[in-house]
Amino acid sequence: MPRIGRVRSRRRDGGQVWTLEIDEELAERTPFQPGQFNMLTAFGVGEAAISLSGDPAPPGCLSHTIRAVGPVSTALTELHPGDALGLRGPFGRGWPVAEAIGRDVLVVAGGLGLAPLRPALLHFRTERRRYGRVVLLYGTRSPDDILFRPELESWAQEADIEVRITVDHAAVGWGGHVGVVPTLVSRVDCEPGRTLAFVCGPEVMMRRSIDALRTVGIADEAVYLSMERNMKCALAMCGRCQFGPVFVCRDGPVFRYDRVRDLMTHREL
Repeated sequence: MPRIGRVRSRRRDGGQVWTLEIDEELAERTPFQPGQFNMLTAFGVGEAAISLSGDPAPPGCLSHTIRAVGPVSTALTELHPGDALGLRGPFGRGWPVAEAIGRDVLVVAGGLGLAPLRPALLHFRTERRRYGRVVLLYGTRSPDDILFRPELESWAQEADIEVRITVDHAAVGWGGHVGVVPTLVSRVDCEPGRTLAFVCGPEVMMRRSIDALRTVGIADEAVYLSMERNMKCALAMCGRCQFGPVFVCRDGPVFRYDRVRDLMTHREL
């Protein structure tokens, strides 16, 4: 059953993308792992699966970054401070941050795909001494579509996380890289044997990023994807998110690539 949450704050993160900071009507915030998701209910409209995009370390509120693309997501982005919504979760398997301890991590994100990866990046910053090199490769259509821009600019000035950003189409005043995200992979001088890659974005972007990662020597077993496809019930009961023999809501949304590699070759699966 959903529990009640209330919007603490609402900010626009570009285009039709908004981030809601949500307080739960519980004594303590429900803990979550980077990469997990909640089911959010816009009362009177419906429910949708939305990635957690905030800091997994307590205390604090829950952050959800949402693009308004349908009736439910639009209704959620139109909530204001003090408004109530329903919460179920967290659900699913997240990023293998424990497995990454002592290793380098290459984070590859496209567009809104940065939101499910942000909790892992915040975790790496909090536990920085436990990890090797952390590199973020992020791509958007244009400079105006860059999510969490002030935060990324702050990280780029620090030594904790290397930030490299590219855009598909440059604008006046843009002095950064132009091109799709996979073109950044070859520009990173990594040690393939000690590197894990976390990838999230549009499916075509993930496919091309995997090809680029293979080219630099990173094995399929060291690549993890977030595949948020058609999740509806979050309990592996409705079958909407079934992907071959697995259910994305229960067995994912984060999968090791070699375990879903063959499934991704089937059209319309």
